[in-house]
Amino acid sequence: MEKSKLDDVMNLAMKRGFFFQSCEIYADAPSGFFDYGPNGTALKNRIIANWRKMLKSMNGMEIDGSQIMSKSVFLASGHLTSFTDPLVKCGKCGSIYRADKLIEEKTGKATPEKLDSEKYDELIEKNKIACSKCKGKLGKTGRWNMMFKTGIGPEEKEAYLRPETCQSIFIDFPRMFQTMRMKFPQAVGQLGKSFRNEISPRQGLLRMREFTQAEIEVFFNPKKTDVENLQQVKKKELMLMIDGKIKKISAEEALKKKIISSELIAFYLANIQNFFEALGIPKEKIRLRKLGDDEKAFYAKEAWDLEIETSIGWIELVACNNRGDYDLSNHAKQSRKNMEVMDENEKFLPNIFELSMGIDRAVYVLLDLALEKEKVKDEERIVLKLKQDIAPTQVAVFPLVNKDGLPEIAKKVYTQLSENFDTSYDCSGSIGKMYRRHDEIGTPFCITIDHQTKEDKTVTVRDRDTMKQKRVKIDKLNEELKKGLK
Repeated sequence: MEKSKLDDVMNLAMKRGFFFQSCEIYADAPSGFFDYGPNGTALKNRIIANWRKMLKSMNGMEIDGSQIMSKSVFLASGHLTSFTDPLVKCGKCGSIYRADKLIEEKTGKATPEKLDSEKYDELIEKNKIACSKCKGKLGKTGRWNMMFKTGIGPEEKEAYLRPETCQSIFIDFPRMFQTMRMKFPQAVGQLGKSFRNEISPRQGLLRMREFTQAEIEVFFNPKKTDVENLQQVKKKELMLMIDGKIKKISAEEALKKKIISSELIAFYLANIQNFFEALGIPKEKIRLRKLGDDEKAFYAKEAWDLEIETSIGWIELVACNNRGDYDLSNHAKQSRKNMEVMDENEKFLPNIFELSMGIDRAVYVLLDLALEKEKVKDEERIVLKLKQDIAPTQVAVFPLVNKDGLPEIAKKVYTQLSENFDTSYDCSGSIGKMYRRHDEIGTPFCITIDHQTKEDKTVTVRDRDTMKQKRVKIDKLNEELKKGLK
């Protein structure tokens, strides 16, 4: 595996306005919270736009639910009793750690999240793990509930910030079924903030306390898991983790060999893999891994993780869970409302298949995979090789000098291109410095207006990845850039 780029990504993110520590000017700034700058916001919005495009292709609908929800919601969902992480505390200095991550850090081996507390204690003792700060003895492993509690109104009625976006979708299902003419299987998506009071947030955007989540919940009749649109993806090569190895296998073949349990699950796994490939992630760096009983969530009947290989290892980007009727049956009991519906003269309680994606993690992964360092003569060039349609800025326009009428021409070119591309006008510094600045934010094409432009109405177009330059007529720029200058 290549050397970790974590520090390089974090440094570039702060230097070029992708993301940075929230409240950073204050000494008491809490960890696990990040603000996005203009470039990070643009990149994040590109991912979100592609997610919405995918949801639409599934004939899905999108809702926007409340971020604060009643205690009853989380009693029904199980979060108030089961949404916990293993916590261990140093008896000497009081430092607190997440037990599974501490063991993994010290042993170099992944540790399941769902072990009993006693098992974590055994692993800590077996591997002679002490406090990282003072080398003191660690206490017994306890459980830490990650819910953020709040109070509503003067009476401070107990409520919670949502730890995931999906609960609104489950609760709103009866009304949506009544008003939106649902046809099963029916995908419903929601994008927004979720909140988890992590024990030890770390690695930038990978483990945050406030994060952006994009979830798609597919309601289906468990007796009818065939999918009309399977033809679209049945030949799709899925990157499945089988017997510890990644194998390319078509969705159709995976179904025949019963590696994937149903057409419905195969269809949505193929779609989520397509989504990341469309963002520019190589297929060879993607795997779909089926989780064992000691890994999957407490509500999952079947679970797959879509993971992407980065410089710091495989990172989970999407949790794909067959939740069965867990959610609707539990909300029905808690609320005393009937969640059953009719489908072709049959009354049933819908099951749910979920695609739960972390948008912030996707931002980090794209930066990690795109960031490269190259030797150019005696200098080091840092470049983000993002796909053209994903890059925060797609085209940058420069005047060679800020005189001789070149800025005026450059501004006209900028206006012309802005109709079709996210375009930046830059005139601060030398051409070399402007090239380097836009290399670092991933701008695919830089256009320079020089003195020759005044003579023949051509400009210099520089390709980010190859650094090659080409003269192009101003009136042909839109056409040429759309083709990627190929």
